[in-house]
Amino acid sequence: MKFAGFTLLETMAVIVLFATCVTAAVPTFAAWRMRDQVDARANALLGTFSYARSEAIRRKTRITVCRIDAARRCLATGKACPSGLADWSCGWAVVAEQAGANVLLRAQPALDEIAIASTLTALTFTPPAGQTIGSLRNFDIAPRVTTASTRSAAWRRCLRVAAGGRARVSEGACGAAS
Repeated sequence: MKFAGFTLLETMAVIVLFATCVTAAVPTFAAWRMRDQVDARANALLGTFSYARSEAIRRKTRITVCRIDAARRCLATGKACPSGLADWSCGWAVVAEQAGANVLLRAQPALDEIAIASTLTALTFTPPAGQTIGSLRNFDIAPRVTTASTRSAAWRRCLRVAAGGRARVSEGACGAAS
C-alpha cells in the first residue's frame, strides 16, 4: 500500500526555508513602512500649509498653523508636546482669527514615530496674498529612531515654505533643526 504526502524531513525543510524568507523580508517591509510614513507625514504638512494659505486668501484673515496639545489647543513657544517631544510630532492645527478668538479649522493627529524638526512653533499666513510671517521656514521630516539603513538622505524630507507662502517638499534634510 502506497501513501501520498510529505515526509517529516520534507516538511521541516519547507518550514526552515519559509522562516528564512520571512526573516529576510521583515526588515525590508518595516523599512518600507517607515519611508511611507515619512512621505505621508511630509505630504500631510504640505497639504496643511497649502490649505492655510488658501484660507488666508479666501477668508481675508490671518490663518495660523501651530503645534497642538491633546485638547487641540496651540502650544506656547518652547513648550513640549504631551509626549515630551519638542517638535511637530504632536500634531498641528489650522486656526483662523475671527472676532478676536481663534477658531479651529482643521487638525492633524500626533505621530511620535516621525520627527518633524523646525525652529518654528507656529506659522502664520496673512491676507491678501497668503504670505508667511517669520524668517526660517524649513521643516526636517525623518524617522525618529534611525538604523544603519535609514540614516541616508533618502529617508528624510525637507519641507520649505517660501516668503510668498508656497510650500514644497524635497528629498533629503534641509537643516531646520540647526
